Amino acid sequence: MTSRKRGLVQTRSLIAMTIRFIFGLAFMLAGLNHFVNPDFYVRIMPPYLPWPLALVYVSGIAEVGLGAMLLVPRWSRVAAWGLVALLVAIFPANVYMAMHPEVFPDVAPSLLYLRLPLQGLLILWAWWYTRE
Repeated sequence: MTSRKRGLVQTRSLIAMTIRFIFGLAFMLAGLNHFVNPDFYVRIMPPYLPWPLALVYVSGIAEVGLGAMLLVPRWSRVAAWGLVALLVAIFPANVYMAMHPEVFPDVAPSLLYLRLPLQGLLILWAWWYTRE
């Protein structure tokens, strides 16, 4: 392999590690926010779900744990599948937000709907790490 190709491979590897770090860190910070601002997350919970505060804390723990696991090569694939499952599991909360904008007067309704396809992109991003 030429030194130019080797350098390109190293650069791509560094970019991939940086993007993985950002993704994992974003989940860890979002998970920690469940404990800093639990009232916001309780409002997001559809009313048909029992124990909303407990679910907020459980999802926060899951986000922190899975985000951290994503950064450990040995556990990253398992973590990625966990993140896919978590993102699918919390999707009903995003649908609830979009369908009940009156509960979230401080958020523009268009942003509530934008969360829906964004969730799909996050699922695809997490799925990407299941392939390694």
